[in-house]
Amino acid sequence: MAKAKRHNTRKTKAKQGVSYARVQEIARELPGVEDSTSYGTPALKVRGTLLARLKEDGETLVLKTTFTDRDLLLGGAPDIFYLTDHYLKCPWILVRLSQIDESFLRELIAEAWRLSAPARLVNEREKC
Repeated sequence: MAKAKRHNTRKTKAKQGVSYARVQEIARELPGVEDSTSYGTPALKVRGTLLARLKEDGETLVLKTTFTDRDLLLGGAPDIFYLTDHYLKCPWILVRLSQIDESFLRELIAEAWRLSAPARLVNEREKC
């Protein structure tokens, strides 16, 4: 997540906000990503492994991350990222889709994919 950590998470309102439909489009650009469901909500999986899902409120993305990156994101942009008690012990972060810049979200989705995809698929993509 080196690029994402340096990314300016604070953007003007005109450039902020991503729909879940756009999240799906971005994620589907990555190998092996498919639409699915999780906890009765729309989800994205790579070869059957969850990388993101739409939270029940319809406005929040639950996104796979690492604990280290999660701490950095929460500290750097609490207006965009948050947690609930349910996710405290799990490597996931909650993203307010109405507040995030698309280019930054694209980086986060790519990292979530890398964390979720089988090693062979990650290695194939990195060779390109």
